[in-house]
Amino acid sequence: MKKLALQLACIAALCAFPVGLMASGGGSSQKPLAGSYPIVLSHGLFGWGDSDSGGIISIVEYWGGMDDYLRSEGVAVYAPTKTATQSNEYRAQELKNKINYWMAANGYSKVHILGHSQGGLDSRYMVSNLGMSSKISSLTTLNTPHRGSPIADITNAVIPDWLKPSVGAVLGVVTKIIYGGGQQDALAALASLTKNGLTVFNNNTPNKSGVKYFSYGSHITVTDVIQHPLMGILHPICGLGGTFNGQGFTNDGLVPESSQKWGTWKGGPSYNFYVTGVDHLQASNTLYSGQTWYDVEAYYLKMAQNAKNNQ
Repeated sequence: MKKLALQLACIAALCAFPVGLMASGGGSSQKPLAGSYPIVLSHGLFGWGDSDSGGIISIVEYWGGMDDYLRSEGVAVYAPTKTATQSNEYRAQELKNKINYWMAANGYSKVHILGHSQGGLDSRYMVSNLGMSSKISSLTTLNTPHRGSPIADITNAVIPDWLKPSVGAVLGVVTKIIYGGGQQDALAALASLTKNGLTVFNNNTPNKSGVKYFSYGSHITVTDVIQHPLMGILHPICGLGGTFNGQGFTNDGLVPESSQKWGTWKGGPSYNFYVTGVDHLQASNTLYSGQTWYDVEAYYLKMAQNAKNNQ
């Protein structure tokens, strides 16, 4: 009888124990990004967002589900669509307008920004030159060409000046069909991403006090068109162009690693020995291209937690 009474007492104690604590092993069940300022994801050239997207491109995901993943970890996320091909300055104004509207609609006072590729440049311009610094806690850039892309320089040099207007017009029509309209300007976008274009841009876009700047990036270790079908082709071209420009050979297929560094450099993702690096699109998991090769969720969580820890 004593043994039975002891068993019944143990069962009663377990039933009274909070279920949430049992599920979490006795610790807190709070999600890791709870308490963070909201995060704005700023897409790159030829990119699109997960909201107000248009055109046939909207049926696939630029961010490869990472916007939803961050939400599941406890933070509000906004991934607006900007014009796919435009200058840094033009896209910065679009980004400002959309962020202001979103913040006002939700009562947010400050946000973090995570910008991939050109999305880091338009975000920097917005913060420095469009009066948004008081609303931005931190700006994290991911594989952003802060000092230019050799691919942009090579493309700009290869296309003759007399042909550029025609090329721009054709690209404008194609881009409108894919992205659903907008004032597309591929030539302005190209000029914004050259080494000379970024030299002028950086001189006119100083960091703002009160905003914390972080950068992450990656590179391809070996030219490999199996793991990197597109970027593997561009890798040696970018490397040679980067060497000529004094930016070094190491690159992600589009951007030299030296060009990716801005503010506090935080490095890149971890991956297994058989992975030949992480390329420009895999870094953001665009079209789900990165998750086969490394833990993209852990990488995004790392970047978001760093922003939260520094707000």
